[in-house]
Amino acid sequence: MKSLEKLNADLTRIASEGTPALAGFASWVLDHYAEVAFNSIRGLAEHAGVNSNTVIRLAKELGYDGYDAFRSEIQTALRSRTIDYSARAAALHNRTGSDVFSDLIAANRANAEAVFSAEMQSLLEGLIEPMLAARRVHSIGVRSCYSIAHYFSYVGGMAFGNFATVPAQPGAIMDQLSQVGPDDIVVAISFEHYSTEVVRACQIARDCGGRVLALTDSHRSPIARGAWQVIPLPMAGPQFMPSLNSAFIVIEMLLAAMAARSGQAVQNVRDFEARIQRFGGYVRA
Repeated sequence: MKSLEKLNADLTRIASEGTPALAGFASWVLDHYAEVAFNSIRGLAEHAGVNSNTVIRLAKELGYDGYDAFRSEIQTALRSRTIDYSARAAALHNRTGSDVFSDLIAANRANAEAVFSAEMQSLLEGLIEPMLAARRVHSIGVRSCYSIAHYFSYVGGMAFGNFATVPAQPGAIMDQLSQVGPDDIVVAISFEHYSTEVVRACQIARDCGGRVLALTDSHRSPIARGAWQVIPLPMAGPQFMPSLNSAFIVIEMLLAAMAARSGQAVQNVRDFEARIQRFGGYVRA
């Protein structure tokens, strides 16, 4: 795999020595790595003002079999760098709907393959008994990740008696996690850009002896450091924020497996439904 430094050097060489079309495109790529990472051939060509053949020619001039290999290497190289959401949004600008949909569908298929892998299933299998046996299971997520934490807490609380309500008020995260202990599990959810509140929550949980289960995008994530377990989430896609689909799938898999193993889940869910129906919480078609 090439480093960004090597890619920079190769592109700089082509920019000075290549044909006019390749030279101009190589110069443009040097300033637009994010667009390469999140665009198809056609989308990148439109952004750069070149034709698709030029995109393919540059990839091959750089030593790749084709554009997909070039883009994949750029994506890998950029994982060590923070890519602003605005840069991702800029990469989408003026692309056609069909082009964006095609890339998004392909990315979600690849994400799903990683989520449904034997390695992921084995990892989740090892979490079932500890989660069921924990004194309390806390869910921590803010901003876009709050929806994941809330879903996990809400559905888990429906079936299991040890799920805590997800903290939502200012200061509530610290109030709740300052009471955790070795028998508690804190499910923390964050991805780049990593939320300060969640990083701090993990520090508090560890200081109190709690076990942190980190749902995040990389083992290099700050919430993965010192975690009890890490679930690495595949979140690729052309959209301007990383995809949350894999996070929802993972927690649905975990909740379903826990319910299958629990002796109380069926009755707990039945009692929950009965309470809501009694007070008119559901409207039937």
